[in-house]
Amino acid sequence: MRGSPVATAILDFTEHPAAQATVDEDLCMAESLRQGDERAYEELIARFQQPVYVLACRLLSDQADAADVVQEVFLKVFRSIGNFRGQSSLKTWIYRITVNEAHNAHRWFFRHRRRETELDAQPEDSNCRWLETVADHGRSPYEEACGQEQHRILEAALVRLNPLFKEAVVLRDQADLSYDEIAEVLNVSLGTVKSRILRGREALRVELAGSLGESSALHLVPKTAE
Repeated sequence: MRGSPVATAILDFTEHPAAQATVDEDLCMAESLRQGDERAYEELIARFQQPVYVLACRLLSDQADAADVVQEVFLKVFRSIGNFRGQSSLKTWIYRITVNEAHNAHRWFFRHRRRETELDAQPEDSNCRWLETVADHGRSPYEEACGQEQHRILEAALVRLNPLFKEAVVLRDQADLSYDEIAEVLNVSLGTVKSRILRGREALRVELAGSLGESSALHLVPKTAE
């Protein structure tokens, strides 16, 4: 059983696509893309650019890195569309590519960028970075429900989560994927998905309890997976 509407809305940082494409529609779009149909490319971008960007932001916590990931994702989609056979939804397939590209970006960061000294770097204990990485203030249901300060606190708490738990929680509570879809995206078992969501939500609740208090944390984050 799903958590309360408030709890799910709290983690829902962006608008979801207006409608879910059917399998037949996905296959039709994939075939149009293979044939180089310009309108199909435009429709693909219109449908998935913003959700892919927001997912990348949540996984990387950096707008510039997320923008780079979006470019790589759609390059991979365009080059690999011939491999799409409709065994999963087009959305699930694209989100799997997004998660993989986010992992690649994260590894690159720890190999290269962490060794660089930024001219405008903030002190390690500064919270300014998180204030700068919140996307879509005006249109976010989260902003309307909780306000900017709680959003900032939740963003910072998400950054501190174990990456494996964070991606499962983000895919469920922000991207609104089903457990089966998350299992396909992450290439893990259904039981692993449920375990990661449960542990991720509990870790997030503990993080928030330190900033908002136990009662507020319970209100914002479901304690158990559905």
